Amino acid sequence: MSAEIVIANASKVFGSGSGAVAALQDISATVPEGQFLCLLGPSGCGKSTLLNAVAGFTPLTEGAITLGGAPIVEPGPERGMVFQEYALFPWMNVEDNVRFGLDIKGVDRSEAAVTVDRIVAKLGLSDFRKRYPKDLSGGMRQRVAIARILALDPPVMLMDEPFGALDALTRRTLQDELLRIWAESRKTIVFVTHSIEEAIYLADRILVMTYRPGRIKRDLVVEIPRPRDTASGAFNALKRELAALVMEEQKRFTDAELHGAAVD
Repeated sequence: MSAEIVIANASKVFGSGSGAVAALQDISATVPEGQFLCLLGPSGCGKSTLLNAVAGFTPLTEGAITLGGAPIVEPGPERGMVFQEYALFPWMNVEDNVRFGLDIKGVDRSEAAVTVDRIVAKLGLSDFRKRYPKDLSGGMRQRVAIARILALDPPVMLMDEPFGALDALTRRTLQDELLRIWAESRKTIVFVTHSIEEAIYLADRILVMTYRPGRIKRDLVVEIPRPRDTASGAFNALKRELAALVMEEQKRFTDAELHGAAVD
């Protein structure tokens, strides 16, 4: 199956009647196989709603999303999801967490062990494989969450602010690790972020979204060669351009907060 994602006229309304909230409106975009796409915008622009629709967690009100030409109507093993909250099982150690999806799939125990060994080594977790989540730093927990997805080897990775709660140094380390993994595997990645710098540092392409209802405000290809220098003139020129776009929507969000809650 191709890992190309096609989003066609996607709209999502939560609730009904006077309480209805339009989270997404008429979004169309094609994410080619192997592309690293970032969804960028302030809280309330529907980034996570769109990601959850691609994951199959949130059904659309109108429109459709396909993967390799097949409609997405529910979660599937070809799409791995990494959350900001790590989503690890606290009663399982690192290697058990990483192996969990393989056990659910019924993968032979010896074959699963080989896969787990390879993945934990790739992510620098070999010395922590018998540790439990409570004994790990935030960065290490997120490495385990990413390792669990990589063990299943899905062609698509969906990432919802996965580094948002980390300190700056750990965040950059994991960004570099993710880029290394992506360069090796060329998985299709859809990555949600509030950070303009993170989006520029990681993405092939950035979709800037408007405040509710979420629409595509700007579809921008990042042409800065990798590895990217965050202090370069090209990087900072693009950062200023995106900041202006995002701040327009942030102002709309701030104004709207005076009259009701946002949907992200």
